[in-house]
Amino acid sequence: MSYGPTLPISQETHAEKYRLPGESFEEGTRRVAVGLADDNDHLGRLAPILLHQRFMAGGRVQAAIGSPKDVTAYNCFVSGTIDDSFVEGAGSIMARLHQAAATMRKGGGIGYDFSTLRPEKALIRKLMSASCGPIPFIRIFDANGRCISSAGHRGGARMGVMRVDHPNIRDFIRMKQPPAEAAPVMEAMDACEPGSPEWMKWYSCLQKLLDVKGFNISVALTDEFMECVQQGSPFNLRFGGKVYETVEARELWELMMRSTWDWAEPGALFIDTINRMNNLWYCERIAATNPCGEQPLPPFGACLLGSFNLVKYIATRSDGTRYFDFNQLRDDIRPVVRAMDNVVDRTRYPLREQEAEAQSKRRMGLGVTGLANALEALGHPYGSTEFLQMQHQILSLIARWCYIASTELAEEKGSFPLLDVDKFLQSGFMKTMDEEVRDLVRRRGIRNSHLLSIAPTGTISLSADNVSSSIEPVFAYQTERKINMPGGMITEVIPDYGVAQFGVRGKRCSDVTVAEHLAVLETATRHVDSAVSKTCNVPADTRWSDFQDIYMEAWRRGCKGITTYQVGGRRAGILKSADAKEEKPVEVCHVDPKTGARNCE
Repeated sequence: MSYGPTLPISQETHAEKYRLPGESFEEGTRRVAVGLADDNDHLGRLAPILLHQRFMAGGRVQAAIGSPKDVTAYNCFVSGTIDDSFVEGAGSIMARLHQAAATMRKGGGIGYDFSTLRPEKALIRKLMSASCGPIPFIRIFDANGRCISSAGHRGGARMGVMRVDHPNIRDFIRMKQPPAEAAPVMEAMDACEPGSPEWMKWYSCLQKLLDVKGFNISVALTDEFMECVQQGSPFNLRFGGKVYETVEARELWELMMRSTWDWAEPGALFIDTINRMNNLWYCERIAATNPCGEQPLPPFGACLLGSFNLVKYIATRSDGTRYFDFNQLRDDIRPVVRAMDNVVDRTRYPLREQEAEAQSKRRMGLGVTGLANALEALGHPYGSTEFLQMQHQILSLIARWCYIASTELAEEKGSFPLLDVDKFLQSGFMKTMDEEVRDLVRRRGIRNSHLLSIAPTGTISLSADNVSSSIEPVFAYQTERKINMPGGMITEVIPDYGVAQFGVRGKRCSDVTVAEHLAVLETATRHVDSAVSKTCNVPADTRWSDFQDIYMEAWRRGCKGITTYQVGGRRAGILKSADAKEEKPVEVCHVDPKTGARNCE
């Protein structure tokens, strides 16, 4: 039997990103399975799950486990707290810069909280001079990351976070926008076909003019600020107990919204919700996330990621109708949780502090990919009531059985060292779990502090024949994707998995309403103990008031963060629809939601 992806681009991507030279898909997958198995019985259950791509560990796990490469199996980390000191002390700016370099050299991306750095023009008493503020230091961290190539031929991913009440928050919000001298370049880009060679030439010129190139940025929005926006109240910008400025909350909100409308950044982190729902609220305070936002983490925290590939659980009855195989998914969870828990003890860590943090809490983030393809194959249009109900059933099953599996591991191997059962069960998330799971935690303990997260899954989804990424809708029925390979950027036309394998054309990003995006995000958020990375694509004709309300509504609904991409904005992406270029007709099927029967044209 042959295993692995069938599309050439998927085969190339998997080989380039995750395998050793000359290694086949099966050989690379068995290398990982052997490296994570407890014994032959565990290996016998785990290997088929990985070989059939029903579960795909994060790219760093696939690249690192069992490999001679000196890389880490963790996708990303959060920096230690950056002390407000240039060179003095173990937590100084330059000490953290050195640690960041060591981390990225081993393949890990990093999130940073820059709110700890004093504002511009604040007094530095030892030198009797004025501070330059956090923005120049962010540029240094950005340059540091661009100088280092992570494992898998990618630059180290980075996330910069600043609290909304920091006195330099306005400069932070504008930090990634082009300077005034970039106007002629942007005019030239506007005159070209997006994605064309001429457009790419001008886009490359624009990149050279940007101040900060390699960071995602997010603002940590507090409940206090969001309430001030709602009420139209003034809001204090402060640092070190001192109020530097009082501003109109709605004016600051408007600045942030305008930036996200045009440039898709900064993203929003609802930081008080994150800490309120955190299982470890009693022993850690979270101020930043990993680079894509699906893992809010404490200082030196690490994100261990993996996703269940939901298209692989679509089965066909003898009469040709389709159904979702819940039993197979449930059976796969135990060996997967056991394997991913073993990563904590069997990987390399760039820093001792990261190892200590990981082993004291043993957090992981298991999620899904292929949601849109899978549920639309069953006849549930993206974001519909039926879609949301099925999404709820799948994610609640994953959450429940991941927690049960972790309690079983705790009985066998011990709970994570920092577990305080009574306080753990008081967390916002644990209060949402059913009483049977809560009782198992009381009686057995639990092996892992966190188990659930929904990551973007772009590359692993592509390596599985281009299934719809994560919980996102289908981007297009054919996609032109720019892929960064060792020989340079290449462009490939790739069919959507749903069209190619199921003969179903699902709703595309351009067909999905903002309300549907939010509903899918909210449903996912309810079933994860970490967070969800999701982009809400916003039509260019969206009313300004409606756009602003996306963020306010996400906060009201208890989401932990949100990012938008306004399709008429100024920021370029790596995906381009190739639907208009289709030369061959593609079978179009309508699926009866109740029976799964297909009627194809």
